[in-house]
Amino acid sequence: MIASLRGVVLTKDLEAVVLETGGVGREIHVTASTASRLPAPGGEALLFVIPSYAMYGGGETLYGFIDPAEKALFVAFRDEIPGTGAKKALEYLDKASKSLPDFRRAVIERDEKMLCAVFGFTKKTAAKLLDALKGKLDDVRIEGAPRVQRADPALPAGSWSQALSALEALGYRNSEVRSTLQSLAEEHGGREVPADQLVRQALKRL
Repeated sequence: MIASLRGVVLTKDLEAVVLETGGVGREIHVTASTASRLPAPGGEALLFVIPSYAMYGGGETLYGFIDPAEKALFVAFRDEIPGTGAKKALEYLDKASKSLPDFRRAVIERDEKMLCAVFGFTKKTAAKLLDALKGKLDDVRIEGAPRVQRADPALPAGSWSQALSALEALGYRNSEVRSTLQSLAEEHGGREVPADQLVRQALKRL
């Protein structure tokens, strides 16, 4: 199986690049972000690739990525999200490419609002992504620092802080727990709720 291709860029647009390797020009489908980072025609480029084959004897289609992190996210989209083929996975990756570190953080922290506001996913799609990718991106290494700066609102005191401590003691990440409790706080209007009840409600979402 082809894992990567290095060659000369013959042509490129926002959806595909033709890379000449060994005297053969290969069309490789890419995101707009990847295309913008490739050299102009005549320059040399390296792409990590994944071949895809149409059902019932169809031809080969190549999908290319600028680095292993993009490739790993594409595979996660294609393999983990029900009903998602290679073309749809590339569309999801194109949206995530606005900032891969922030996208990964949003998924890990289950930040549906960020997926909608920053990356342009619909609420329905964002919820599907969060459910399908839970725990799947923890080990994906992405270079670069987050670009989206945000101030996390403070949790109400009392039982909310107790629930936070209890969930952390169970092994959940502070950021993940805090995001979940903040969502619950919005739903409860910030009013006091017994800590054990908050823990049970949060565990259903973690």
